Amino acid sequence: MRRETRRTGVFTRRALLIGGAQLAAFGVLAARLYQVQVVEGGRYATLADTNRISARLIAPPRGRLLDRTGLPVANNRQNWRALLVAEQTDDVDATLDAFARLVPLADHERARIERDVRRHRRFIPVTVREFLDWEDMARIEVNAPDLPGIVIDLGTTRQYPLGPDLAHVVGYVAPPNEADMGEDPMLALPGIRIGRAGLEKYHDLALRGRAGAVQMEVNAVGRAIRELVRQEGVPGQDITLTIDATLQQQVIGHLGDESASAVVLDARNGEVLAMATNPSFDPSLFDSGVSQAQWVEWTNNRRAPLINKAAAGLYAPGSTFKMVVALAGLEAKAIAPTDRINCPGYLDLGDTRFHCWRKGGHGTLDLRGGLKNSCDVFFYEVARRTGIDHIAAMANRFGLGVPLAIELPGARKGLVPTREWRIAQGKPWNLGDTVVHGIGQGFLQLTPLSLATMVARIATGRAVQPHLTRAAGGVVRPGSEAADWPPLGLPERELHAVREGMWAVVNERDGTAPIAKLPFPAIQMAGKTGSSQVRRVSREQREHGFKSENLPWEFRPHALFVAFAPYDAPRYAVAVVVEHGNAGAAMAAPIVRDIMVDVLNRDPAAPQDVTPPRLSGGSAA
Repeated sequence: MRRETRRTGVFTRRALLIGGAQLAAFGVLAARLYQVQVVEGGRYATLADTNRISARLIAPPRGRLLDRTGLPVANNRQNWRALLVAEQTDDVDATLDAFARLVPLADHERARIERDVRRHRRFIPVTVREFLDWEDMARIEVNAPDLPGIVIDLGTTRQYPLGPDLAHVVGYVAPPNEADMGEDPMLALPGIRIGRAGLEKYHDLALRGRAGAVQMEVNAVGRAIRELVRQEGVPGQDITLTIDATLQQQVIGHLGDESASAVVLDARNGEVLAMATNPSFDPSLFDSGVSQAQWVEWTNNRRAPLINKAAAGLYAPGSTFKMVVALAGLEAKAIAPTDRINCPGYLDLGDTRFHCWRKGGHGTLDLRGGLKNSCDVFFYEVARRTGIDHIAAMANRFGLGVPLAIELPGARKGLVPTREWRIAQGKPWNLGDTVVHGIGQGFLQLTPLSLATMVARIATGRAVQPHLTRAAGGVVRPGSEAADWPPLGLPERELHAVREGMWAVVNERDGTAPIAKLPFPAIQMAGKTGSSQVRRVSREQREHGFKSENLPWEFRPHALFVAFAPYDAPRYAVAVVVEHGNAGAAMAAPIVRDIMVDVLNRDPAAPQDVTPPRLSGGSAA
């Protein structure tokens, strides 16, 4: 009996211990369940939704670039493309072979597709071919049963209605590279393009817009089941330019087949009405991909079609720089408008002789006559008296050799040398250097845009800055009125003396460019010729009747002409540079005249609700 009692006691203790352990275990489990379901229930619900719902970005439409009249110069158009979903075909190679029989694929395209298929999950679409035309798309759709995994998708591509005529200003877009991806997750989306040059690059962030988002229900491996919520993105802003598209095309037409550039400014406020570079390129090719053959053709072209010559081409300004030398001399009191300087055809400085372009000389001239005849000896002497420091400072005041407020990546400020610049190169500045710079040669390197800015400032006496953006997102940019730009601080009488010399160049029969005279009795233009050498002419060549037009094209001087009109109420400034055009009067001046005729007849700077009257006078010969 006692043995049974002990056995029963032992069993009861064991049962109690086991029961207690079970109760503790259930207590811990209950506490954990309470922690998971009650305390942390919200967090786990969120994690579950995250596993079930996938948020994906939606590419917004890129903003447009519009000319000053609202005409699109960079737009979007539909882009049909073929995609491959690898999981929907048993044999990717066979599908691609069948596709290539309908729409040929180059070897590098095939390699890129196969690489993308290996890198992505099989349910993620891979681009096979973009920019399908209607016939290609129809062939694909008709043969769809033989193309498992191929689907047609609709995207957008960039369109440039003016093509090469405005390529250097508008620029172009291209797919982002790996370095770009870290900036914005939107750049990883299929079909996204970013600005690579011109205004497309400068305004890229505004043109991109903001991505939208869509929430998709996905399964365990991430495959989309259905769309739950969609939030559309913010389209890119439309940017209104100062460019007049019709005038731009007219200017390109006047340049013809020459390797040349031209800039037309509203002289009162600096709006760029036209900026042309010839030859040019098709910017749409960068969206779809430039072939190796095309790239080689561009880079081997000695006329450099990829360079924006108007804003980045550097040239010695030649005699178009003489107005700056004159103004520097007047401000430094080195000369007065009525001072007379004799030109025998040369200036001797030490043992060096500096020649005038007219072999027999011009005789005795005042400032007006010096500009009218473009007398080199007159400006040799003015530069000698004035000094390079005054000349350089005046050039900077007129927008030469300093950064301009132009919205073009890659625009160059050029070079206006100083004594310190030369010393920094380890060489001294000498008086001969100053004399040569008096006629716009030497180390001077300027852009056509800066020359047009110089003329606009001479015409108005204000420090206008050239710009290409009129409005962004509907907000008008400051600087649309002449009063927005500060005065240059030069006496009006000195500016008038220079303007009068420029007027004589065009409007007097013995000026250097009477060919540039406008065909309108009531409107006159003031201008200045220029021819800048690209190689030195030796004394022996001069003595044997040297003629630059007999040189090979690349050794001939550049031809320049700058002008403003109307003379009595300046509104427009024009600069033209014809590479290796030889003589500014014969080559560049007629181009500027024809451009100015179109500008005045169109009057693009007039209010848009006013139709400018057609001027009479016919075409100039």
